[in-house]
Amino acid sequence: MWFLCVFYHRLLDFRKPEVEALAELFGEDESLQWRLPEHHHNDTPFHFVQLSSEEIAQNIAKRSILVKGMYELWGEGTCYEELKESIQSFPDSRKLPFLTSDSTFRISVETFGKALTFDEQKERIHSLTYIPFEGKVNLKNPDHNFFLMEMDESEESNGLPPIVQRRIFFGREVGFADRKLLPTFQLKSRTYLGPTAMDAEMAFLMANQANAASGKLVYDPFVGTGSILVSAARFGAMTMGADIDIRVVRDGRGPDCNVWSNFKQYGLPAPVALLRMDNNVPPWRSGLKEIFDAIICDPPYGVRAGGRKSGGRKILRGTVDPYTVPEDKRTGHIPSTGAYSLVECVHDLLHLAARMLVMKGRLVFFFPVLRDECGSEVKFPEHPCFKLVAVSEQILSSRYSRVLLTMVKVGPYSDEVEEAARLMHLEFRENHLKWLEEGNIHSSVFKPSTDSSQIRTESKTFKDPKPKYRGKYV
Repeated sequence: MWFLCVFYHRLLDFRKPEVEALAELFGEDESLQWRLPEHHHNDTPFHFVQLSSEEIAQNIAKRSILVKGMYELWGEGTCYEELKESIQSFPDSRKLPFLTSDSTFRISVETFGKALTFDEQKERIHSLTYIPFEGKVNLKNPDHNFFLMEMDESEESNGLPPIVQRRIFFGREVGFADRKLLPTFQLKSRTYLGPTAMDAEMAFLMANQANAASGKLVYDPFVGTGSILVSAARFGAMTMGADIDIRVVRDGRGPDCNVWSNFKQYGLPAPVALLRMDNNVPPWRSGLKEIFDAIICDPPYGVRAGGRKSGGRKILRGTVDPYTVPEDKRTGHIPSTGAYSLVECVHDLLHLAARMLVMKGRLVFFFPVLRDECGSEVKFPEHPCFKLVAVSEQILSSRYSRVLLTMVKVGPYSDEVEEAARLMHLEFRENHLKWLEEGNIHSSVFKPSTDSSQIRTESKTFKDPKPKYRGKYV
C-alpha cells in the first residue's frame, strides 16, 4: 500500500533513515519503497512510501519524531480540476466506508511555502462538495480526519529549490505525530544537565534508529547526564550506562539533582545500573558477551568535551608504575585520567559493540567530520561484524558537521574477527591520523575565520582570544 508521508521541514538527512528503522521495528518486510511526487525534489516534505499495512503506517507516524503525518491518498493534481478528477476516480470501495452518516469528519487545509487566509481555506474546503460526505462535521474529536495539502511553485518555499508546478494532495489521515513529546522532554526543563547533554529531539531520533522498545536493553558507554537513555526509557527500553567521571554517575549535584532524578522527573524506570567505567579498559568478564540489544552514544570527540581514559599522564607516559589505591582511601578517591583520542575511542567502541551486542543489535553513534581535513569523501569506521545501514549528517558550520552512523551486527564475534578489525582500524587510523590522533578537532572547529591575530578598534588593540576548554560537567 502506498501512503503519503509528510515530514516536518527539519533535519532533512535524518527523515528517511528514521522511517526505515521504525518500519523494521514494527515488522515491515522488504517491501518498503520510496518515490517522489511528480516535479518534486528530495528535500520536499512530501514523499510516497510503500508499506505492507495501514497499522504499520499508523505506528510509524505515532512514534516518529520527523513524520508529521501518514495519509491514504485519495487524489492529487496540479490544479483543483485535476484533483477533482483524481478523487472521483479513487475506488468507491475505499472511500465510502469513511463517508457514512453515522461517522463524523473534519477537513483541514495545510500549505507549504505559503500561507492562506481563513477565507481562502474555507473556499478550498467548499470546493470539495463533490465528495459525498454524509456524516456530521466535528472539529474537536472527529472519527476521520481529511487533509487538503498544497505546495506552492514559488521560488521562495523555505529555501528549497523551486518545483516546476504546484501539487495539491487530498487524503485521509492514517496516523499523526505525538506533538507533546518534545515540549515535555525539552532540555530547559530537565533537572540535571551538563554541557554535553544531547538535545531531546536528537536523542529521540537516536533511540528510534536503535529500535529502542519494551523488552530491550540499551547501553550508553558515555552516559553523562543520561539524556540519550531517558529517550530510550521513554520508548519502554531497559537502560544501562557508564561514564569515566564517577562524580557524574554517583553524585551529580546532590541527592535531587543527578542522573537518577532525570528519570524520576518523567516517571520513567530507573537504569538497571550506572557504572564508573573506562571504555578503554572495560571490566567485563572474559566470557560475557551479547547482552545488549542496542548501544547508543555520543562519543567525546573533543569539540565540547575531550575524551579521557584511566591512567593519568605520568602512568600513560610510563614515568610511574600503576598503583593500587589503599582500602581506607577508596571512598572519596577520584581516579586520575589522561587524554583519550577519538581514534582510540572509536576503536574501543566498535570492539565493545562487536562483543556485547546481540545478533542484529544496533550501534548508533555520532562521528565528527571536518571538511577542511576530510575533503569531499569521508571514510567512516568499519568492522567485520557490522553493516552500515544509515548515514545522516547534521551540518553545524561551514567546516564542521557530525554524522549519525547506524550499524547493525550481522556476524558473530571471534578472535579471527578481532584481528581483522584491528587491521581495518589501522587503515582507518592512517587515513585520519592528523585530526583524530593529534587532538586538534577543537582548534580546527573554533579557529579564527581570518589570519589576523589581532582585532583593532579605534582606541584599543585586543588579542584574538584563545578558545577556552570547558570541563565536561562545568
